[in-house]
Amino acid sequence: MRSTVPPCHRQPLRVIVTCEHAGNAVPAGFERHFDDESALLESHRAWDPGAFELGQALAQATGARFFPSAYTRLLVDLNRSVGHPELHAAVLRRLPAAQREEIIARFYRPHREPILNAIADCAAQGVPVIHVASHSFTPELDGAVRNADVAWLYDPQRETERGIVTGWRDALTAMQPTLRLRRNYPYLGTADGLTSLLRKRFADAQYAGIELEVNQRFVLAGGVAWARLQEAVIAAFVTMLARWPSPGSH
Repeated sequence: MRSTVPPCHRQPLRVIVTCEHAGNAVPAGFERHFDDESALLESHRAWDPGAFELGQALAQATGARFFPSAYTRLLVDLNRSVGHPELHAAVLRRLPAAQREEIIARFYRPHREPILNAIADCAAQGVPVIHVASHSFTPELDGAVRNADVAWLYDPQRETERGIVTGWRDALTAMQPTLRLRRNYPYLGTADGLTSLLRKRFADAQYAGIELEVNQRFVLAGGVAWARLQEAVIAAFVTMLARWPSPGSH
C-alpha cells in the first residue's frame, strides 16, 4: 500500500480520515458497567472490526490526518448526535444525567471538536476537505444477509459527494470487478451521524463527507483477501483523487 496522493499544487485540497468505532476498549472507571457484557463487547455492536486498520492505511497512503477513537461505542457513540436515543448503550442510559454528561465531555467532544476545528481551519484558508469516515458492517444482521462488499454513504443532494463516490466506485470496479459495490447501503448517508452534522456547518464547496463501509467478512477471513481489499479500496481512492479537478467543480 504505497500509493500516494497527487501533489497539493495539482489539486489544493485536504483529506482527513476518521474512525468513530475503531475499538472496543472500556476506559478506566467504567469497567463495572460492563462486567456482564463481555460477549456484547466482542460483537459488532461494540465496534467496527477492521475499520481502524483500513482507516489508518488510507490516511498513511494519502498523507491525511487520522482521527480514531479506541473506546467502545457502547460507552458513547461518536457517530450519533447528543440526544439520540442510542447515544449510549442501554446499560448506561439509566445513569444520572450528570454522569452521562461527564462521558460526553470526556470521550465524545474530544473526538468531534478537533475534527470540526481541522475542517474549519481549511475552510478559512479556502481549502476544501474530503472527509472519509472509516466503518465496517456485520455480514448479517437480525437474520438478513447484507449483499455488499464495499459501500459508500453520502448525501446524493451534494454534488461534490456524488462525484467522489462515483469516481471511487468506478475506479474500484475497474480494479476488482467481482466486488459487490453499493451506494447508501446498508444505511442512508443522510441519517444522523458526524458527516450529517458537518454538512450543516460547511457548504458543498468546502466539505464532502463520505462514510466508507466495508463488509466484515473480509476482516473475519483475514489473510490475502482482506489485504487485497484494503489495497484496492485505497488505490481506487487515490485514482479518484488523481482524476479529480477540484471538489465543487462537477
